[in-house]
Amino acid sequence: MNKKVTIIAGPCVIESAELLDTVARKLVEINTKLGTTIIFKASFDKANRTSIHSFRGPGLERGLQMLGEIKSRYGLQILTDIHEAWQAQPVGEVCDVLQIPAFLCRQTDLLVAAAKTGKTVNIKKAQFLSGRDMRYPVEKAREAGAKEVWLTERGNMMGYNNLVVDFRNIPDMLELVPTVIMDCTHSVQRPGGSDGKTGGDRRFVPQMALAAKAFGATGFFFEVHPTPDEGLSDAANMLELDKLDSLVSKLIEE
Repeated sequence: MNKKVTIIAGPCVIESAELLDTVARKLVEINTKLGTTIIFKASFDKANRTSIHSFRGPGLERGLQMLGEIKSRYGLQILTDIHEAWQAQPVGEVCDVLQIPAFLCRQTDLLVAAAKTGKTVNIKKAQFLSGRDMRYPVEKAREAGAKEVWLTERGNMMGYNNLVVDFRNIPDMLELVPTVIMDCTHSVQRPGGSDGKTGGDRRFVPQMALAAKAFGATGFFFEVHPTPDEGLSDAANMLELDKLDSLVSKLIEE
């Protein structure tokens, strides 16, 4: 097994304590079985939903409390995303990795605030940037004192309501940072393309992961849910939780 593979998984948004427990137990089971260290991911606030009527999550205070309980109860590392600079400090007190959303990856104050927490900063590549363009967000984070910076590929806009993945971005970004993650679920989105919400096609998630592995990705990001079609955010793209085990097995094979 390649011990260097970084796996991130969890529901798109915090829907309930019961959902977080269900997913966390599965991740612990996979970690025990495969010898992995899967990082638990969930968002306390989906601030960039298509519609103002979309479910956003429990908010910062309650969300961090729930993520902290998962960390304490299951011993999992925690990743969540921030959308405003003031969120970095409280999130850094609970989470191990602070994630910068793709649309916000050039926001200097956000990057600087995340870097100053001393936690790992995972910057998602914008849908409008190339892999090489990510040198500038990386520079901002590093010059602000970030100890470790990761980059994540999640596709580029291809006309309206569609994404395409240029896997050459992975080796390009590996020239900037040692950890480049493939976001295997957001890359199958059709942004805003489903009557006021984001659509997509989870059938292609395994192929996205395996193609990224071939291009040298050192990590993989999956949003997972026991019943994804009932999910309150990114329902069309999340992978079925019971399929994560076999896919991770393929990804960590030498």
